[in-house]
Amino acid sequence: MASTSVPPGPATGGLPPRQNSGWVTGLVLFAGVVMLVTGLVDLFQGIVAVAQDTLIVTTPNYVFKFDVTSWGWIHIVLGALVALVGICVLRRMAWARYTGMVLASLSAVVNFLWLPYYPLWAIVIIALDIFVIWALAVYRED
Repeated sequence: MASTSVPPGPATGGLPPRQNSGWVTGLVLFAGVVMLVTGLVDLFQGIVAVAQDTLIVTTPNYVFKFDVTSWGWIHIVLGALVALVGICVLRRMAWARYTGMVLASLSAVVNFLWLPYYPLWAIVIIALDIFVIWALAVYRED
């Protein structure tokens, strides 16, 4: 007797394979664009912090005090990585989604520590990073 392989579905008692909805696909596309934009803005923000560190005003007596030039280099490197991975997310590379989640998590932590320098912008970036992590996590490979 030859057995034939039947894909799981309602007729065989199994669940049908789960597919992404249009919303999920659109969210991943939007997450890639957000990564590209926030990465470039962080890159430029880092360049400003390195070139003109007196331009950035720090708050006194904050627990997390670091040198502005050091923060500039951190933002340059992290911003460039986030932007490059954002491009790869837009090109639908599977590894880029996982790397994007890691980099967005790292970006959220870095921007939390950046709060005394640019509080409103840091909070916006943290919120966008959380959205990027969620959007990349709900996508399933077809």
